[in-house]
Amino acid sequence: MNAFPSHESLCESIVEQSPIAIVVGDREGIVRLWNAGAETMFGWSAEEALGKSMDMIIPEKHRPRHWEGYDQVMGTGVTKYGRNLLAVPALTKDGRRISIEFNVVLLKDAEGRVLGIAATMQDVTARWERDKALRARLAELEAKGKAGTVPDLRG
Repeated sequence: MNAFPSHESLCESIVEQSPIAIVVGDREGIVRLWNAGAETMFGWSAEEALGKSMDMIIPEKHRPRHWEGYDQVMGTGVTKYGRNLLAVPALTKDGRRISIEFNVVLLKDAEGRVLGIAATMQDVTARWERDKALRARLAELEAKGKAGTVPDLRG
């Protein structure tokens, strides 16, 4: 009978094979880990992403705000996105804009200094687009209700 894999081997397999994108960035925002889920979500292979700036997935107009927050987290070692989801736009290799949600884990050395950050990300574009369409339809119905053309459905 084969022995069950070691804890380290299990962790490595989970990270690498996870359909959830897992990306690790160092203190400077350079990609140090890019799993199969990240390859699928963003379109870049690990070989293409490793050693590159996370700018590759951050829309240009959002970069100043992103790096301001990233630098603050690296300096303070504090983030609210360990428990709370952050929803942001992101870019794929082919230039498409997608909507993602993610949490982070701060990576620290034995003395508690922040070495980098690991993010687990999911593409929520389909849900975001569905919610946007529902909000637009609701606004349309409310406008018609105020104009007296349909009853007010808000009760």
